[in-house]
Amino acid sequence: MSDTPATTLFRSRWVEPPANARELDSTALPAGFRAAGVAGGIKAQGLDVGLLVSDAAETVSAARFTANALVAAPVSVSREADLGALRAVAVNSGNANVSDGERGLGTAAAQQTTAASALGLEPQAVGVASTGVIARELPRQKLVAGIEAAAEALADDAASFSEAIMTTDRGPKRGALELELSGGRVRLAAQAKGAGMMSPRFATMLCFIETDAGLAPETLELLTGVTVKRSFERISVDGQLSTNDSVFAFAGGASGVEVEPESADELVLGQALDALLRQLAIEIVADGEGASRVCRVVVRGDTELVEPVARAVANSPLVKTALLGADPNFGRIMQAAGQALAGRAPFVVDLSIEGLQVESAGTALDLEESEWRELEQAVAAPEVELDLTIPGEGGETEVFFSDLTHDYVSLNADYSS
Repeated sequence: MSDTPATTLFRSRWVEPPANARELDSTALPAGFRAAGVAGGIKAQGLDVGLLVSDAAETVSAARFTANALVAAPVSVSREADLGALRAVAVNSGNANVSDGERGLGTAAAQQTTAASALGLEPQAVGVASTGVIARELPRQKLVAGIEAAAEALADDAASFSEAIMTTDRGPKRGALELELSGGRVRLAAQAKGAGMMSPRFATMLCFIETDAGLAPETLELLTGVTVKRSFERISVDGQLSTNDSVFAFAGGASGVEVEPESADELVLGQALDALLRQLAIEIVADGEGASRVCRVVVRGDTELVEPVARAVANSPLVKTALLGADPNFGRIMQAAGQALAGRAPFVVDLSIEGLQVESAGTALDLEESEWRELEQAVAAPEVELDLTIPGEGGETEVFFSDLTHDYVSLNADYSS
């Protein structure tokens, strides 16, 4: 197996394709997993109910959820499940099941018990997730019937499942890899959705991760936590923290290959998972409800300040609209950084755009006409990088964000109608 495979999955320059990995069809699932997506009628058209299951009794799992104080009913129900030993997840799109009180909690519980019954599992072994419009009743009977239909349609690929979880997504976000470990080959796959209501510390996103490697629960928990921090917690479209964010990871062990804690195999698997989730996270930003351009802002300096500065830049509507227009108006970037550093004068910040320094110690540099043209070309690319150095030391962070487009405004103005 080649150490540097040709890649169609890892399209971003900010993601290094993992070594010892071979790309599979994006809909492939690891051994022992089945999935399905069906049209339950929750949305006006298209697939909207999905089911994913690991057939291996020894499956271990891990999960991460939104930090929003307003929590969707399926998140509340999933948090009470056996998060280290889940076997399945039932998900719907088109309705988020948020702010519906006891009725919403009852619907999420029915989602869990229906899936468990259809799969021959205990309810505690099933996670649930929803995505879509907030503060509308989720039609329980349509959801239940959809789950039962999905259970009858389970297959060994994730094609329909990855489509059933979409809302405003322009297309499915998914990927699958085969890895060479010391004990043999294993598969790793993931399916994600998300396009709007995104902020660092998750987005309006769902992600489902599967591997047929055998892992200790503690190992999967560790790998999930580390890779989520470097992927879905690093993205922003509009600075809005969702009510439904959920990540579910499953390790079924059907390959027969065991990954020992703190081993070289764990490192290989962790690097592949990191690359896969970072690519999917960047795809979510690139899909950002009409987005046309992705920007990465890297901030270095004081440990306590790098994060608020990066978020201020990523969430600035002035920075985001300049990005849309491919306008190298770096004064907007400096303004956003200064806003995050309010009360901490003097403003001694350096800024480079695509490697060209434009600000030094808070003062704009005089650019030659040729340099300005170079800057204009640089910010017109599909991916743009900003590097900020602020006072202090010891800290470094990154945030990936999208431009703010006319389509974003139109879509969100019309979304619930």
